[in-house]
Amino acid sequence: MKCFTYLLVNLACIAVPLIASFYPKHAFYKRWLSFIKSIVLVTFFFLVWDYYFTEIGVWGFNPDYLLGIYLGNLPLEEVLFFVCIPFSCVFSYFAFQYLIPAEKLKMKKLRYVTIFMIVTLILLAVFNYNKWYTVTAFGFTAVYLAYLLARRTELSRHYVTYAFIFPFFLLSNGLLTGSFLDAPIVWYNNAENLGLRLFTIPVEDSIYGLLLIFMNIEGFKYFEAKQR
Repeated sequence: MKCFTYLLVNLACIAVPLIASFYPKHAFYKRWLSFIKSIVLVTFFFLVWDYYFTEIGVWGFNPDYLLGIYLGNLPLEEVLFFVCIPFSCVFSYFAFQYLIPAEKLKMKKLRYVTIFMIVTLILLAVFNYNKWYTVTAFGFTAVYLAYLLARRTELSRHYVTYAFIFPFFLLSNGLLTGSFLDAPIVWYNNAENLGLRLFTIPVEDSIYGLLLIFMNIEGFKYFEAKQR
């Protein structure tokens, strides 16, 4: 049963959103094509990143918690992670479109929050240029946020989605990084990150997760607009 642990974490993350996507009044399953198109592009970027960092030992995987099926150096469960987590996040974004009216979401000062994040992430990346995970997670996210800012993208619902997902992120990533388990499913080389943890989770994961969520939301929005 231990070898199913990572798979079960993935399934737990996607189970409720998957069932809820068939809610007839606002059927997310009818938007799956837009999601699939988006995830192909975004997942390719993250899998290349993931593959390279696994190859050079920035992080790795504990075979005790895996089925033993690999695509290159990545376990099947890691590939599924980039399907299950984005699905849950994009579904949440989709649901908030109906649960929270747009006029109640617009936050005038959110632009300054984004600018502050960009500056902070750039500074942290520059001063930790020799730490692979820190410089890439913070650097890529800063660049992407700057791109969204330049396009004047309304990010209120993106941030609400991230805030909603965050407690579940702590639980799922906590399990992956060793909380409640004898050993971590995913281990990290602390020489390549800041060494700061949210419980057992490297702080970089929270920024990596934000980038993953925002890119998938924007991809979904793009293909939805093209389809309409």
